[in-house]
Formats: sequence, C-alpha cells, structure tokens
Amino acid sequence: MVTPAVSNPAPSLLDRLVLPTSGAWANDARKGALARFREMGFPGRRDEYWRFAGGDDFAAPEPEEAPILDMQGEAPVFTGLERLKFSFRDGRFEGTMPDLPEGLEVSRLADAGQADLHWARDLYGVLEAAGQSPVARPFAALNTAFAPDGLLIRITGKVALPLNLIYCHDDPRSDAMLHHVLRLEPGAELTLLENGPAAARLNTVLEVDVAEGACFHHVRTQGRDHGRRAVTHVFARLGQESVFKSFTLTVNGTHTRNETVIEFAGEGGVAHVAGAAMGDGRMGSFIHDDTVFITHGAPGCESRQVYKKVLLNGAVGIFQGKILVREGAQKTDGYQKSQALLLDEDSTFLAKPELEIYADDVACSHGSTSGGIDEEALFYLRSRGVPAAEAQDLLVLAFLSDAMDEIEDAAITEDITSRLEAWLARRRG
Repeated sequence: MVTPAVSNPAPSLLDRLVLPTSGAWANDARKGALARFREMGFPGRRDEYWRFAGGDDFAAPEPEEAPILDMQGEAPVFTGLERLKFSFRDGRFEGTMPDLPEGLEVSRLADAGQADLHWARDLYGVLEAAGQSPVARPFAALNTAFAPDGLLIRITGKVALPLNLIYCHDDPRSDAMLHHVLRLEPGAELTLLENGPAAARLNTVLEVDVAEGACFHHVRTQGRDHGRRAVTHVFARLGQESVFKSFTLTVNGTHTRNETVIEFAGEGGVAHVAGAAMGDGRMGSFIHDDTVFITHGAPGCESRQVYKKVLLNGAVGIFQGKILVREGAQKTDGYQKSQALLLDEDSTFLAKPELEIYADDVACSHGSTSGGIDEEALFYLRSRGVPAAEAQDLLVLAFLSDAMDEIEDAAITEDITSRLEAWLARRRG
C-alpha cells in the first residue's frame, strides 16, 4: 500500500480500484505494473515534471462531475470520412466489431486478456515499463494495472481505411481507463483516429510498436466538454526506417495532460509529434499540459516536436519537452518548437524545453516563445476591410498552421480546421 502525505487522496483511489480477472499473460503484466506504481506513488508538486499543475485531479478518489455537452446538432469530427469505427461509451466497448480488411487483426483487451497466451503479451505494459525511466509516469502504470478494456490491434499490411476510436460520454461522473496496443509488422501502414470526450475523467495508454519500414499516422481530437479531465499516454518504439506521426487537437476541458514517450530503436526512423490547444478560462479552469520525451538511441533518426497553444481568460498552457541523444546516435536531427498565443494578460504559458546530448555529430535545436497578436499583421488586415474579430481569428488559424501541417491527410486537416473556425466563431458570439 502506498503511504502518501496526509493531503494526498491516493489511498482512497487505490482502494477503490480492483484488478480485472485475467489470464496468465495479462495477469502477470497487471501485477508487474501495480508493483511499479506502488514504488512510485502518485505525483506531487515536488516532482519535477508535475510542478506546474500537479496531479490531484487524476488522483482524487472520485472524479468531479463533467456535464454532458449539448452539441446542438453539430456532427462529430471525422464524420465525413470513410473509416472503420470502434465505439466506447464511458470507457466500455459497445456494439460489434466492423468487418476487417486483410492485414488487420483487432481484439478487445477485455476478451483477449482472459486467454493464457496472446501476441500482445510481448507488448502490453512493456513499452509503458520502458518509458518509466528516467522519468516516472505513475498514471500510466496505474492504467496498465487496472484498465478493463481497450483494443489490441495487429497490422500486417497497408490498411487503406483509417481506424477510428470513438469515445462517447453519457455519465457525468464516469471514470474510465482504456489501454490500447498496436503492433505494426514490417512494411505495414495504418492511420488511427481518436475523438470524443470519453468520460468525466479519463486515463488512457496507447502502446505502439512500429517495426522496420512500417508507417503509423495518428490524429486525435479532445473536446469540447468543459468539465472533463484527462491524462493520456502514448508510448512508441520505432524500428529501422519506420515512421511515426501524431497530431492532437484539444479544445476546452478543465485539465488535460498528454504524455508522449518515443524511443528510436532502429536507424533512420522518423517521428513527428504535434499539438494544437485552444483554451478559454471563461467557462472555468483550463489547464493544458503537453509533456514529451524522445530518446534517440540509434543513428540517423529525425524527430520533430511542434506545439501551439491559444489561451485567453486565465487559461494555462504547459509544455515540457525533451530530446535525449544517446552515445552513438550520430547524425541525429532533432527539432523542438513550443509557442503560445496569449489573447489577454490573464493567461499563462509555462515551458520547459530540454536537450541532453551524448553524441558529437548531431543537429538539435529548440525554441519557445509566447506573446500576443501581431499588431502590424492585425492592422494590415483591418486596413483591407477585414473586421477586427475576423482578422484576429485569421491570425489565430495562421499561428496554429505549423502544428496542423504535420497531418498527412488533407481531408482530415480540412475537417479539423473547420472545427477550429467554429470554436472561434462561438467565442466571438
């Protein structure tokens, strides 16, 4: 049992959680994760990577209520795309599996975890455990131990249609954990889409193993419920000449923390991670935290981190990004950019960019800036007849464009851009 400080509510949460009944492989993974968690305990403000916002929202015994948002007839994101749909409601899979194309194998964690053997045995909790060093990620270990459901996805070919995980939220006090595992075999290719508020409080883990020559594209949207809280984790391992690209759009939400941990295990890999967040504190607290750790453990690899946040009415944006280049990882190309557009004087952007390099033939850089609207650009648009509010919105979209450029599919980019325009229009109204 964890022995926390008096003010830490962790014991009540831990006592409430029950390990799911599992077969041999899943049971071993869950018990190992629980042991890891007990060693770490819940994070506090004294922990280096939690000092800006803390983790009390995610460690509280019960989630706070998150009222269900009335979308007022607005269609969910990705509706216009042909895709393979998998739905979860308050953290539980619902409906039936769609017909799967050749090269795609999908099973539920709730079902496959009952077996004594499964291909996911070599991955479930494995990448999460590796990602615990040098920085502890206790909520990820807690998820591996207790998540009752999720998808185990094996890709052996090039899957033409995107796979869409749709998260629905009906219970204003739902507390959900989901754990997904993806294995892309050599030369395989897949696009994964995620959207929906999921729950009042959400803890997710996505473990992705990208083998030699494989290609993985990931696009997710979080929002627009104001009361929701979410801590998410992506752990990825990249093989030789593999590609991993991930983009996240976050709109609204009380507290969101997105952790991304990537390891280059083979030469010539490419990893691009990006995010765009838009927060308005007028509806209540808005805290958005992107924490990224990329390890270059092989030569000739390229990584990009591009994160943009638009903040107003006391919203808080956080970026903590690190590039670690190990000895022998020559010809590394690492780039990191984090920027915030502050639309008033009450909002805050906190940044902690880091480079740690043990090789001598590398090209690594990082930059972080924050500021208001470019007054010269605004004057230019106004002088050509563009109303002030619309001119500001155009500059906001231009500011976010760097992050959205990381999305490969033009149709997805167009859909997301239309959502951002709608959010800005609602704010004007």
